[in-house]
Amino acid sequence: MSESSTSPTNPPSSEEGTTTTVITATTHLTLPANTKPMTYEELNPKSKPTEFFGPIGTFGISILTPLFTYIFFYTCNDAVGCTPTTISGWKTAWNLVGNFPNESGYLWEWKSFAVYLGWYTYCIACWKFLPGDKIQGNLLRDGTRKTYKMNGLYTLLLTLGLSLGVLLNPGGIELFSWLYDHWVPLVSASLAMSLFQALWVYGYSFYNRELLALGGNSGNFFYDFFMGRPLNPHPPFFPSFDIKTFNEVRPGMILWLLLNISCACEQYLRLGTITDSMWTVIIFEGWYTADCLIQEHTILNQMDITTDGFGFMLSMGDLTWVPFTYGLQARYLAFNPVKMGPIWTSAVVAITLVGNYIFRQANNEKGDFRAGKNPKKLEYMTTERGTKLLTSGWWGRSRHPNYFGDWLMALGWCLPTGFRTPLTYYYIVYFVILLVHRQMRDDEACRHKYGKDWDKYCEKVPWKIIPYVY
Repeated sequence: MSESSTSPTNPPSSEEGTTTTVITATTHLTLPANTKPMTYEELNPKSKPTEFFGPIGTFGISILTPLFTYIFFYTCNDAVGCTPTTISGWKTAWNLVGNFPNESGYLWEWKSFAVYLGWYTYCIACWKFLPGDKIQGNLLRDGTRKTYKMNGLYTLLLTLGLSLGVLLNPGGIELFSWLYDHWVPLVSASLAMSLFQALWVYGYSFYNRELLALGGNSGNFFYDFFMGRPLNPHPPFFPSFDIKTFNEVRPGMILWLLLNISCACEQYLRLGTITDSMWTVIIFEGWYTADCLIQEHTILNQMDITTDGFGFMLSMGDLTWVPFTYGLQARYLAFNPVKMGPIWTSAVVAITLVGNYIFRQANNEKGDFRAGKNPKKLEYMTTERGTKLLTSGWWGRSRHPNYFGDWLMALGWCLPTGFRTPLTYYYIVYFVILLVHRQMRDDEACRHKYGKDWDKYCEKVPWKIIPYVY
């Protein structure tokens, strides 16, 4: 509120009979009642270890997820086929652990570790030196915003250009199959990197007094190590390098595509051709990777970035689980080729394209709306917090239509492997479990955030993932 007062005075004047009026302005500001900054403890309250059944559950997952990465290889390879069906077959698979006839099944190899370390360093160099947009993230609870450099697409294009140069040279296909031939030692190298990162950011978070994740500050080591204690960890003296967002779409996602290409090279060396099933898998999984990097800025609105801390769950998931299990279909087809034919290929392509359309349209609607744009004139409701929630378009059909699109794409990636083994369908099963759990976590967070407004929203949009079904 501003007030002005005037007071006539009679100072000396150069002209007789004149009066000078001095105007004094007084401004009153209404300040917040509590101007005291929040303390570190107030910004980072203790959390309860409830996710994934608490410390016991997170400890179990920390052991089982790396273990299954190895199981997927040792039960699905040239030596035993895919998914042994007899006791002798399982015994053979067990005997191959640590005693595999070639390098692809060696548990550890220093050359593979050096190659993986070089790959990770290359990705950092691309982040540093390639051009990219500077985009601000969401407002953090300490009142700040982080700025992210988005140039993952340029990293992908450079990598594909270099890979093409290798493939077109004499002996290039044999050279590129090196990744396929060193699968398990590369898994071990990525696991060593993810374990190191998770331990380091956990320990460092006690000394640099960074902002912590609200769900990873329980005080229990196993729980916080898995869930992630720091929200946006960065190396000392490099605050602009956010480890979590870097890992999300770069080293693991692009390596996934390179591993698929390596599997296609292996199939070509064995057959002298690449089957329609392999083409379908590498094209659609490759497009998923490219689309993710084209829309890299959209990850800033995902729960992984906004809410979850960076711990073993994300480091292992990004660096090991994604590249070495998401491409199981391509690795299976390398030694067990499937010829689909035009009719089956058309059906698989149709399912995948529909899934991709739903996934992208839903994410575009959300991205535009959060950016203050509404080109489709979608309906929405306004909560008491002032936040707006979409109630039409794809987000009026279900609360997570992008998950539905993800499921259809995942099914399209698995179908080219045929029906000889259930193991290659692990991805769709895993993704159903993952996204249902994420939907439950997201709904719980929104109910806590919006209160009764969330109940009103759920009445308007009752379907959780699959429109009109679930």
